[in-house]
Amino acid sequence: MDTHTFAACLIAVTLLTLTPGVDTMLVIRNSARGGWWDGAASSLGICTGLFVHATVSALGISVILLQTAWAFNSLKLAGAAYLVWLGLCSWKRVIQGRQSIISAGYASQQESFQLIRSLREGFLSNVLNPKTVIFYMAFLPQFIDPTQPPLMQSLFIAGLHFCIGMIYQCLLAAMVNRAKRFLQQPKINAIFDGMTGTVMMLIGLKLATDS
Repeated sequence: MDTHTFAACLIAVTLLTLTPGVDTMLVIRNSARGGWWDGAASSLGICTGLFVHATVSALGISVILLQTAWAFNSLKLAGAAYLVWLGLCSWKRVIQGRQSIISAGYASQQESFQLIRSLREGFLSNVLNPKTVIFYMAFLPQFIDPTQPPLMQSLFIAGLHFCIGMIYQCLLAAMVNRAKRFLQQPKINAIFDGMTGTVMMLIGLKLATDS
């Protein structure tokens, strides 16, 4: 990859990373739930999923998904269902938080950080996102040299995306973590969880109904 192509690729990947979406919402939600480590681990899961998309795109499997309606729709519905489930989990915490305040009379504490849970949520949310499949199919070929092995080039671009995504999302997690005392006030916590849960469910429903 020459310098000009690398610069264009870097700009495109950076703009994609900074564009708010499901990944951003998940990092904010999980950082508020379990602190910086929760957000950073979720980011690691999200960014690891990029290598799956890069490999799939380079091997041409994405073409099959895009040309086979039932396969693509299955992926789309699975991703939508997962986002709705994450949203319902946020609302479950809202209900449980209210119950604990009523019964115990104090604010609920920050949830303990669970590495596997955070990695799993981030990874699945990225891999099951059909819009990422479409993006990588439209994005990668513009920067692939047809005379060189496509898989290695795709993984290189995914690695670049990984680095930028981790830096941005970890900074985002740090910002949320600094505001955790404010976010963990009972009423604020309930509002924040309710908002993020609702947005995730709406994104999931929109994803399921998009043609």
